[in-house]
Amino acid sequence: MAGRHFDKWQMGDRIEHEIRRTVTETDNLLFTTMTHNPQPLHLDLEAAKASEFGQILVNGTFTFSLMVGLSVGDTTLGTLVANLGYDKLVMPKPVFIGDTLHATSEVVGLRESKSRPDAGIVTFVHEAINQRGEVVCRCERSALLKKRGGS
Repeated sequence: MAGRHFDKWQMGDRIEHEIRRTVTETDNLLFTTMTHNPQPLHLDLEAAKASEFGQILVNGTFTFSLMVGLSVGDTTLGTLVANLGYDKLVMPKPVFIGDTLHATSEVVGLRESKSRPDAGIVTFVHEAINQRGEVVCRCERSALLKKRGGS
């Protein structure tokens, strides 16, 4: 199991996740249509060319989901009870088809669960970074994690 239990995290722990992912046209098209998002910037090349971006803009909710997914193996895989929330989501730079993203995670909060003695809450700041070193997505994620020996 790759994820860490609550009691193995410390404030300030930082991970540079090794997995990288190049975003494809298929990723963007499938995610956008599966989520019924009709935004022309994601689906219509001619409309996207006429925009300030000049090309198809990758669906931001795909970018967010990919960022979290890239982090799971090193953070919560096998130890997660539940994701409690995502806060302060920002997308400071656009993502385009062909961009390669990687993610980082930093622990910014730790607290015992008040309702579950076998678990605790870890708050991470996740960032997605493109091949140019630009942060394209950032959020705080609060995750309820099992303690070692917890069920």
